[in-house]
Amino acid sequence: MPLGQNVVAMAEEKKRYLDTINSPADLKRLRVEELEAVCAELREYILECCAVNPGHLGSSLGAVELAVALHYVYDTPADRLVWDVGHQAYAHKILTGRREAFRNNRTRGGISGFPRMAESEYDAFGGGHSSVSISAAFGMAKAIEMQGGKEHVVAVIGDGALTGGLAFEALNNAGVSPTTDLLVVLNDNEMSIDEPAGALDRYLVRMSTSKWYNSLKRTLWRMLSVAPPVLNFIRKSGNAIKQGLLKNSNLFESLNLRYFAPVDGHDVVELVHTLRSLKRIGGPKLLHIKTRKGKGYAPAEADPSVWHAPGKFDVKTGERIKGAYAASRYQDVFGETLLDLARRDERIVGITPAMPSGCSLNIMMREMPERCFDVGIAEGHAVTFSAGLAAQGARPFCNIYSSFMQRAYDNVIHDIALQNLPVVLCLDRAGIVGEDGATHHGAFDMAYFGCVPNLTIAAPRNELMLRQMMYTALQQESPSVLRYPRGVGEGVEWQGVPFESVEVGKGECLREGSDVAVLAVGTMANVAMRAAEKSSKSVAVYDLRYVKPLDERLILDVARRFKRIITIEDGILRGGVGETIAALIARNGLSPKITTLGINDSFVEHGKPAELYADCGYDEGALLRAIEK
Repeated sequence: MPLGQNVVAMAEEKKRYLDTINSPADLKRLRVEELEAVCAELREYILECCAVNPGHLGSSLGAVELAVALHYVYDTPADRLVWDVGHQAYAHKILTGRREAFRNNRTRGGISGFPRMAESEYDAFGGGHSSVSISAAFGMAKAIEMQGGKEHVVAVIGDGALTGGLAFEALNNAGVSPTTDLLVVLNDNEMSIDEPAGALDRYLVRMSTSKWYNSLKRTLWRMLSVAPPVLNFIRKSGNAIKQGLLKNSNLFESLNLRYFAPVDGHDVVELVHTLRSLKRIGGPKLLHIKTRKGKGYAPAEADPSVWHAPGKFDVKTGERIKGAYAASRYQDVFGETLLDLARRDERIVGITPAMPSGCSLNIMMREMPERCFDVGIAEGHAVTFSAGLAAQGARPFCNIYSSFMQRAYDNVIHDIALQNLPVVLCLDRAGIVGEDGATHHGAFDMAYFGCVPNLTIAAPRNELMLRQMMYTALQQESPSVLRYPRGVGEGVEWQGVPFESVEVGKGECLREGSDVAVLAVGTMANVAMRAAEKSSKSVAVYDLRYVKPLDERLILDVARRFKRIITIEDGILRGGVGETIAALIARNGLSPKITTLGINDSFVEHGKPAELYADCGYDEGALLRAIEK
């Protein structure tokens, strides 16, 4: 559907089909010829909702026909449908009884932006991190086989998720289970969040454009769909045919998965016919479909990276409604500072697992592309690749979102920390991130890295401190972790400020006081300062600056001088900084009353960050109440 008046006009009209679809059963009552109109209405509705309530737009626009065809052909929820990541699943949610709830997608108390088992029986498996769908779906299919069931299992993988190692591990495992009924749908939109990276993408393009291979494949497929007895013949002859046409065996069929040639993912009728045929074939198989990210909305098609998650926008004009930043975003401070450092030190390289625009490594990429590496959605590889670079004298700054760094934990311990290599691990999106919810909050990094030897963990309270801590990490001959939040800073001047080292493991007193001492981590120091200014008590505020090593001298001095201490951190309390401080004080025979504020032993839902800080009990108001108590 082109951009223009029709989008708005149709969005405002009663939707002839969509308003009557409250479950896949309603969808199945339609004739296949009517599905194209359903897809048009779905696309309009997604645009209408996401324009005022932002979400992951481009991927879901591109997967509308796929969602419709899958629910039309398969008997969900009995048949299990596993969406990788969930960026593609908005149409799926709308078709499965959540049409009206979708208006509150990703808001506090509303439905999640990702599939969640607890939310709907149609969400067969949760999907917030990339590349998990095939593993989970294969596990489900194997369990159904062991139980003697006849249900089908489909995994939908796309948006670059096939570059993740877990996906290949699952394909390798599924390929040796020829009796397990599993369909993998590769939604190939030639994108992830940014432009795709790696040899696999080039391979898929070559495979999808092989004219003679695809022509023969379609002919054989038509024979198979109407004449099952030819199955044995095709199995015997298929490899020889592919060898002749492609010179090398198909990647997927070399893993013993039946591969079915690229299908137009925006032809819903063809998808239905293809899926119906595939449903009759057992064993592990892969359907390769070609789609366009942002399909049906001209601005999203023209710039799929920006429209992956564009924020609010005007549907009619395609103009994005950008809020005015009161200060620089932390990710841009990282990007600009890294470029400044790289101009001074030719050893510096930047690494990211498919997030150059998300972490602002693209700033350095534009000037020094040969020194920046987008390794695809492969966090473990990003870390070990960085270790290899460091072992040969480079100084890697490896930027991975805090939540996604969880996937590379062993690589950090074994390949970086154990060998004491000078890699700087930059954890963007640390702490509460907002509407993306439980799968994306960076709640655990201080707890899971705090126990790892050789690591230095820094938590800047503002933009300038992040800049100076990056410079400090560059001077170290051991690995460093820098954690900083999503969003904007405090408005502190940082651009062009001369570099100065920060004393590692040394805290700073920001405000003197006599009644209560607040020991704050990172940006929570700013929250503490605001609360202290409003308190009737005399409140001292300390910025710890470094989570590891902690400033033990400062902490013990505070414990001797104050009867009440409050710790505040944007992270999980169990195993976090507050507990570490309390243990240190207790070991030294001191006994002030200690209150720890942070995330309790639970997963945090989705909503605006301010709402979630309040819910978790460590926003300014909660801290002020703890001070006054």
